[in-house]
Amino acid sequence: MNKRTLGYVALWALMAGASVQAHHSLAGVYDMKAEKEVSGTVDKVQFTNPHGSMSVAVKNADGSSTIWVLTLGSATALAQRGVGKIGPNALHNGDSVTVKFIPAKDGSPVGFLKSVTYADGHTIVVSGGGPND
Repeated sequence: MNKRTLGYVALWALMAGASVQAHHSLAGVYDMKAEKEVSGTVDKVQFTNPHGSMSVAVKNADGSSTIWVLTLGSATALAQRGVGKIGPNALHNGDSVTVKFIPAKDGSPVGFLKSVTYADGHTIVVSGGGPND
């Protein structure tokens, strides 16, 4: 085998390893057997790929607030479910919402979003919480 072929093989192996690491499992970060629900106001929404995010400000019993950062699916997957910046399922800063999500294993205010219930009562399912969501 010549040096050029070995170089291509090494480059291919490096790229293949990087793509496997880039697609990570939800189970590595989130407690897949648990579900949490909180109500608050949308603090920030980012529709990006590979995963968007939404921050929800939740009032605590002592009057302080906690910002929960929730991972969303891709912008494309969200658009397929009718979630975006415009339309009846739009998410905007200041919106009152109740969210269901898979919480982080370590108890930090982080989760993987499953559904959003809007102030008018309609609910959208963003993710089933499965390994391919």
